[in-house]
Amino acid sequence: MKIVIIGAGISGCAMYLELQKHLPKPEGSESHEIVIYEAYNTEADTTAEQRPDGPTLSATLLVGGGLGIAPNGLRVLQRLDDSLLRDVVRGGYAVSSSNLKSKNGSLLMSLKPSVSKTADSPPMNMVMSSRDSFWRCLRARVPDDCIINKRIEKVVARPDGRNQIFFVDSSPSIEADLVIGADGVRSTAKRALFSDAKEDPYPPHYEGLVGVGGFIPASEVKDVVEKGSVNFIFGGNGFFGYFFSNSAEDAPNRDSPYHLCEPGDLLSWWSTYEIEECPDHKNIDKADVTRQLQKRHAEWKDPAIQKILASLEVERMYPTWTSPSIPTWERDGVILVGDAAHALPPSSGQGSSQALEDVEALALILAHHLRNEPKTGDSTSSGAYKTIFKVAAGQYMAIRQPHVSKILQAAQENQNKKREMGIIQEYMMYGFLKLVGFFPSLMTTKLRSVVEYNVEDHVAEILAKGN
Repeated sequence: MKIVIIGAGISGCAMYLELQKHLPKPEGSESHEIVIYEAYNTEADTTAEQRPDGPTLSATLLVGGGLGIAPNGLRVLQRLDDSLLRDVVRGGYAVSSSNLKSKNGSLLMSLKPSVSKTADSPPMNMVMSSRDSFWRCLRARVPDDCIINKRIEKVVARPDGRNQIFFVDSSPSIEADLVIGADGVRSTAKRALFSDAKEDPYPPHYEGLVGVGGFIPASEVKDVVEKGSVNFIFGGNGFFGYFFSNSAEDAPNRDSPYHLCEPGDLLSWWSTYEIEECPDHKNIDKADVTRQLQKRHAEWKDPAIQKILASLEVERMYPTWTSPSIPTWERDGVILVGDAAHALPPSSGQGSSQALEDVEALALILAHHLRNEPKTGDSTSSGAYKTIFKVAAGQYMAIRQPHVSKILQAAQENQNKKREMGIIQEYMMYGFLKLVGFFPSLMTTKLRSVVEYNVEDHVAEILAKGN
């Protein structure tokens, strides 16, 4: 069987690794052929600056190049390859608490949604990391010859026969039994699901929010930032966040998500605020955006914010894009994962983790059906594969769509707290968050329903039922 993955980002590389781990080897062949097509240079030694982002940016990206991998996502990595988990944690920073504060400097609530494997074991923490560090850990495990740098123009999903892939450079098209779209919010693969429409019927939606962010030396703020914390500061004219993005190189257990370490040399920060029209990041006046940001947060009392403002330089502006709910993630052997299926806003804190759950679920379900396919007749024909893909995709969507929808709804509610608001609305927000802070279980119960979720168990349950 030939499988083409479109996109060599976090979802695409993780999808490749999951398929290699779980798919049964076909009879009379060493393995399935799995190839990734990627428009940009993704060689393992390529820097982030050499990989252009294109017109829209991944919604798994916390502004400024940082992201959070929650315990549910970390457990996917652990099941995939324990050494991969250790590498990801080693390149990031484990946090046990999320502090929500007002722009006046008061703590509204502190959440500790960490998860223990057993009653006797320490809790698994969220890991904050630069997106580039996380991606490199995955990319390093994908052989170079399995990634082809070519831009795909169109994917054709065929009800009979292999699916066809066309390229922008007019080179000869190729065929594949299965095409997995891991190509983000402007997914080319997604168009194959709705080929009858002249234009994309479910285009990505600009949320009216943009962010700027980056990194500063951690030494400038170590005395005012709590160890093992990620911090969210709310105001009536925007939002600010920051966290240490790596651990000290000599810290014991720096590759363990169960331990808190001394911070390393970098702190990641980001600011999100409302802009009606989506800006063109290629033409922004960086100096003007920096001045506006410093003015916007000039009166905010958090000492870390003031130290960040004193030394920051804005390099990029990141619009927040989400994908509307689409009725199906599959058609005739073209299946979507990650942002291509459901771009979540950064306020979810679950973008990368949900992408990881997608790829593990899909790989496990496909492996189950390939392992149990009927052995009569030509079981490796395109028709047999189409049947398998249809059944597998149905179970995959039954598991993933309701789960992601709940996370999206909660994220959109949180995202509204980052928009412009009047003074009365602002202080009502503070009062509500402070009140909820007196009953932390109300918030942690919701969070734990997500971070304690085990997609492997859910897949096993669905497969056992046979529906």
